[in-house]
Amino acid sequence: MITWADFEAIDFRAGTIVRVEDFPEARKPAYKLWIDFGPELGIKRSSAQITSFYTKDELTGRQILAVVNFLPKQIAGFVSEVLVTGFVSDGSGVVLVQSERRVPNGTRLA
Repeated sequence: MITWADFEAIDFRAGTIVRVEDFPEARKPAYKLWIDFGPELGIKRSSAQITSFYTKDELTGRQILAVVNFLPKQIAGFVSEVLVTGFVSDGSGVVLVQSERRVPNGTRLA
């Protein structure tokens, strides 16, 4: 079990995907994402294995939920700064976590 303090240490924020590129160098199919988290955090990069259910065009402009306070991770020459969240769907892909309604970029999950 984790404590409430453990949960509060995870910084989940809403952000809007502003750019998507293929990531052929990744071991598993993935996209490179650039996500706008508003004026406080700016644009952060992420590598996400979400190619099963989403095209690049479908992702651009989509608001998602990400963990923004992990240490950056080098993935095949690309630095991933945030972790995009999603649900693993029967092992066939990842379904992104999204807010029911749009919120300002950078809004923290409470």
